[in-house]
Amino acid sequence: MSVPIYLDYNATTPVAPEVAEAMLAYLREHFGNPSSDHVYGRRAAQAVAAAREAVAGLIGAPAGSLCFTGCATEANNLALRGVARALRESGRHLIISAVEHPSVIGPAERLRADGWAVTVLPVDECGQVDPQALEAALRPDTVLVSVMLANNEVGTLQPVAELAALTRPRGILLHTDAAQAVGKIPVNVDDLGVDLLTLAGHKFYAPKGVGALYVRPGTSIEPLLVGGGQEQGLRPGTENVPHIVALGAAARLAATSLVAEAERLQGLRDRLHARLQAAIAGLRLNGHPDQRLPNTLNLSFPDVTGRALLDAVADSIAASVGSACHEDSATVSGVLAAMGLSPARARGAVRLSVGRFTANGDIDRAADVLRQAHARLSARD
Repeated sequence: MSVPIYLDYNATTPVAPEVAEAMLAYLREHFGNPSSDHVYGRRAAQAVAAAREAVAGLIGAPAGSLCFTGCATEANNLALRGVARALRESGRHLIISAVEHPSVIGPAERLRADGWAVTVLPVDECGQVDPQALEAALRPDTVLVSVMLANNEVGTLQPVAELAALTRPRGILLHTDAAQAVGKIPVNVDDLGVDLLTLAGHKFYAPKGVGALYVRPGTSIEPLLVGGGQEQGLRPGTENVPHIVALGAAARLAATSLVAEAERLQGLRDRLHARLQAAIAGLRLNGHPDQRLPNTLNLSFPDVTGRALLDAVADSIAASVGSACHEDSATVSGVLAAMGLSPARARGAVRLSVGRFTANGDIDRAADVLRQAHARLSARD
């Protein structure tokens, strides 16, 4: 049996060979603790510092503003709950969007249970927040706004810089979950105007188990854990040196070909869309037609469910009906519901995301397989 075509790069990416090679030495001979004051420790500390420079450089940030974490979920929790701890005497109002990842929704709901007021901003049919809606929701006691940069299900990009233009003059902190964006499109913290930004290694060819939180210098934030003084005191615990080295290598790899690779991925994405659109009447695009990630294609197939379609092509294609964090759920995607999709259209949705190892031949084969499977399933109905 042939290996299925992988079209689920938004769920996770394979580790790039260059990245795996970079981390190997730090699993073997350079095994020191970065806090140790001898040659083994110094080598590890130097490797962490070099990785910090590389990752910070990818997002246009100073190296000292980056805190390594175990994943984007930890970074999002640190951003929301860490800021809430630091500013609890200044105000207790938080704003998020209706299409956030569970790792933002969860901390927000925890804060709500602790007595915080939480406002959830609606999105339009393309999945975007209206800056005017944010302006109307801001209150004297608002201390933090969290709106993702790119949606993990439909790829829609949010007008984060416009949101920052509303929060910054008021002294309100702005966090963006950029886990799906960093490494796929150019991201610069100053251009966005954000105070905090989350990224995840396994979304751009580093291993799972490493992420980072950018914290603009001077931002009020407290650690969630207590212990040693690692990561500027924000994330105590011995650093995961091999994975941090890998994250640095992935950042350098992304930086060398970011624009060209984004153009290539968009070409693959649009090729797949065009072939499916020509073959399947009633196919609908979900998400913004232009302002979205170059690799992401969320489509609603008529007269079938996305789950049934993916089950039918499972030997040939690996894709998803939405966020990997919801993959076992039979309910309609919260993102698609927030966008106002009908239940039937939402149930027919499939997320197809391409990546570094996707080729033209994969796209053509995938389009044929999906077309044939849809024809079989819809004929049964």
